[in-house]
This record gives sequence, structure tokens and C-alpha cells, in this order.
Amino acid sequence: MKPRISPDEMYQLLRDEKIAEFNKLKAQGKTCDLTGCDFRGLDLRQLDVRGIDFSNAYFRGADLRSLDFRGCKLNGASLADAKISGCFFPQDISAQEILLSLEQGTRLRQPSQ
Repeated sequence: MKPRISPDEMYQLLRDEKIAEFNKLKAQGKTCDLTGCDFRGLDLRQLDVRGIDFSNAYFRGADLRSLDFRGCKLNGASLADAKISGCFFPQDISAQEILLSLEQGTRLRQPSQ
């Protein structure tokens, strides 16, 4: 599955690293489909990820430090070479699974998804 570049306005804010604007719209109730999206190399450190479905997302080289992915769907996402220090991940994704994705680019398997 090839990562997609969505024309959605909210996704484009993330592509432009306008995280505060994305968070503001999200807080106002605006939603978008981020499944399968390409986040390669982006700085997403301040992103409000609560409740977002990142299934099949591609995070190669992205800066995800300190994000709290608990409550997110990450099934099929790839973390290859991403910066993940300080991140929380859903409890049903093992540390080994995260490490394999980080080092080898494997897709995360989230059993409850």
C-alpha cells in the first residue's frame, strides 16, 4: 500500500507543519481521514492525536517525540526511522513490535483493531 497525499485541508495543514492550526480546527470539531497518509519527515511534536485513526500511516523519519498515541488506531502504520522518545503507545502494541517498525520499517500490528 502506497502512502497517500490527501487533498483534505486538515491534512495539508499537517504537511505544512501548521500544527497549532490543525489542533484548533480539531478542537472545534472538524475531522479528516488520516488513514494511509504520508507523514514522512514531518515535525508533528505538538499534534493533538487523541482519537485519530492512523491506520496504515507512513511516519518514516517523522518527529513524533512526546506524542500520546494511547487511544489511537495504529494498525498497519510504519515508524521507520521516526523520533519517538517520550511517546506513549497503545498497550496492545508490544515494545518489540514498535522496535521492529522503527528499525526495519515493518507495519505495526494492533491486535484489537
